[in-house]
Amino acid sequence: MAQQHAVITEEAIAKLKSRIGIKWQPRESWFNEMATRDAIRHFAQGIGDENPLWQDEEYAQKTKYGSIIAPGCFLYSVYWAVGSWGGLPGIHGWHSGNDWEFYQPIFVNDKITFTEVLTDVVEKQSRMSGRTIIQYSDTIYTNQQGEVIAKTKGWCIRAERGASREKGRYSGVRKAQYTPDELLAIEQAYDREDIRGTTPRYWEDVKTGDELTPVVKGPLSLRDMIAWLMGVGSYFMRAHRRALDYQRRHPAVGMIDSATGITDVPELVHVENTRAEEIGIPGAYDYGPQRISWLGHLLTNWMGDDGFLKRLYAELRGFNMIGDTTWCKGKLIRKYVENEAHLVDIDCWGENQRGEITMPGRATVILPSRLHGPVVYPTVPQG
Repeated sequence: MAQQHAVITEEAIAKLKSRIGIKWQPRESWFNEMATRDAIRHFAQGIGDENPLWQDEEYAQKTKYGSIIAPGCFLYSVYWAVGSWGGLPGIHGWHSGNDWEFYQPIFVNDKITFTEVLTDVVEKQSRMSGRTIIQYSDTIYTNQQGEVIAKTKGWCIRAERGASREKGRYSGVRKAQYTPDELLAIEQAYDREDIRGTTPRYWEDVKTGDELTPVVKGPLSLRDMIAWLMGVGSYFMRAHRRALDYQRRHPAVGMIDSATGITDVPELVHVENTRAEEIGIPGAYDYGPQRISWLGHLLTNWMGDDGFLKRLYAELRGFNMIGDTTWCKGKLIRKYVENEAHLVDIDCWGENQRGEITMPGRATVILPSRLHGPVVYPTVPQG
């Protein structure tokens, strides 16, 4: 008899809710524990970010930091704060967004730890899979001095795999195809990418309505997915005996592939079409943290070495499948001073080749001031 996908039960929901408020850390490393020079470089290369501040020691020594630093989204390589902490065994999870707050730079050889707390469990109905559960969590990242580097709220949609496939909401989506001219336009968009770098972008010089030079990502390929995993790692992608041992300890993690009969980790929906089809998606698709990191790339390109990304909020609203192209775009919507910091708010988003916004977002950047000097880093809120 074929293995059946798990279903949501009242008992499983009650057990999940019983974990609300409990602080959690894994028994073993997720991936990176330390922001080494190699780890930072691998992360940057995994998202296609060529900013020399992340990779070139000689360049970085001449900046105000005096060394290489990591982009804020590097913290995904320490832990994927996606809101899916435990519970509901066998029920699929889709990362649906993050709300990041950053407080200070991440320096080379910072040792980073984290804690996560499940904060809420909400039941809803969706067009894609009917009954769904949304999990919310708060994650705090701390360095070796005990200083809070960043906090993030993450949320994740949980739904039955069989129900998602049967609903077939995405069955009519055609895989991406391009003309030679369209591919040339994508290449030219890559060529126009503008890394602000050592030229300060002063608060006084920007105005509401300014548009950020877009950053393009695509057409997405399996190559991009592998590069991402090389940079950010994975808790579930284990090789051979390690994979078998993990599966035996956590049998509910396994996901049956009806086309092959093989049970393996559900994360393979990002690289195998048949596994994506198993949950109602026409083909393999990107990782949520990967796409949000692309928005981080857009923002750090624009703000320059002397700016600081204070906040990044992003929602993942549509699937970005292999072959799709995403343009990360932004527009300045507000500039103001708060607690001596010179701030700008930016609407930012990811838009695919179909003209669909698959990732709406917003950000706050602290810029240096011609009149008042360098960036004032935010204070960690109490409580």
